[in-house]
Amino acid sequence: MSTMTSRLADRGLRVWLVLMLLAGVGLAGGWIAKAPCVDTYRLASGQEALDWRDARQYSLHCYSDTIPLYGVDHLQDGSLPYKTTWTDADGTVRAMEYPVVTGLLQYGVMKVTKAWVATTGDTRPEVVVYFTIMAIVLAVSWLVAVACTIPLAAKKWHVALMALSPLVFVHAFTNFDTLAVALCSGGMLAWARRRPVLAGLLLGVGAAAKLYPLFVLGPLLILCWRSGTMRPWVRATLATAAAWVVVNAPFALLYPRGWWEFFRLNSTRPADHDSIYNALTTFTSWQGFDGPLYSGQSPEKLNAFSLIAFLVLCLVIGVIGLTAPRRPRLASLLFLVVAAFLLTNKVWSPQYSLWLVPLAVLALPRVIPLLIWMGLDAYLWYPRLGYFLGLQDPARGNSSEYFLTVVVLRDLIVVVICAMIVHTIYRPEADPVRRAGLDDPAFGPVDDHLPDRRLLPQR
Repeated sequence: MSTMTSRLADRGLRVWLVLMLLAGVGLAGGWIAKAPCVDTYRLASGQEALDWRDARQYSLHCYSDTIPLYGVDHLQDGSLPYKTTWTDADGTVRAMEYPVVTGLLQYGVMKVTKAWVATTGDTRPEVVVYFTIMAIVLAVSWLVAVACTIPLAAKKWHVALMALSPLVFVHAFTNFDTLAVALCSGGMLAWARRRPVLAGLLLGVGAAAKLYPLFVLGPLLILCWRSGTMRPWVRATLATAAAWVVVNAPFALLYPRGWWEFFRLNSTRPADHDSIYNALTTFTSWQGFDGPLYSGQSPEKLNAFSLIAFLVLCLVIGVIGLTAPRRPRLASLLFLVVAAFLLTNKVWSPQYSLWLVPLAVLALPRVIPLLIWMGLDAYLWYPRLGYFLGLQDPARGNSSEYFLTVVVLRDLIVVVICAMIVHTIYRPEADPVRRAGLDDPAFGPVDDHLPDRRLLPQR
């Protein structure tokens, strides 16, 4: 018995190492894709400068938010986010536009960057060093997310779809989202290990980086209700709230104007380029819920509609979770919730699709459907940047219609993936995991030894 256990452990370690190696390959591809955006050239003075001449960041498809934000958010000045504010040309008072944990990530990497430059005498533009260090942190975050997802997968090799996802090649370094994915994955793993308080702490910190880790609590509520054990959910929820408050409170109290900027900006911004609302206004004569807006005006009707639409879909997902013949798997419900948020939200920034990658691999481990979705979603980056290139030089870019056609196709494929997941929830025999006689390693405190009750009685 001990020999067999040892062999299984060795095999598990080999699988883990191979998957982590594959994740490293995916991240290397992501670095190669972004590297042209940190090329430099020499000015007449002999000083090196970042080479974004002739819109190279768009034509070479290497754009990353981390680079311009180093200057836009005044990090290059050594400023503490949220404490520092500035006034735009239109008179709007601005501050760091990201939640606290993401803002502190940028601040910490900036401090390391300045220490590196001061110590080594590196003559490259400071933002190049900043991007390099940030890429290392983001890469480690994604590796953590992969490492946390492996134990959650019933069949470990399915995680290769996450490690080598085309979305990693394109968006691992587009923004700061791999940190939130790591915290969310870590929270799910802590729950699976029956540590609800730790799960809540990780989810709370994750929600202070990006909102979506907070959505885990909804599916957990459904699973705990069906199992008749609410105490783990209450502990996780209280820990989530406590972690979020502890992280945010110092900045909210000391620098309320700067801390509120993230919420103000999300309230006042119109439908983003990649949203279904922007596609509708482009392809039809519809002027949007609010009509034309002046600078700084909040799209109040759009805000209300997107929120109500998301809540209605959450209610539908809740009914699905409570009426399914068997307790649904956690990733299945969570994928539906996150997809509902992205589809109804007025902003679907390209890197947000990374949120779905580990959930899709766990919820619907089918190679062809996932590769079709991830491949098209990754491809969307190219007509998107082509659209921005066209705004500067119409002869070199592509039309907004082409870009938004791909947006609509991406949204439709995500809806199809959701439908496939709902099918596996109502027909467990169609679930690739349960068809193999396996169950959900992410169940944690609500695993199959507990009774399973439904909202509607079994007929």
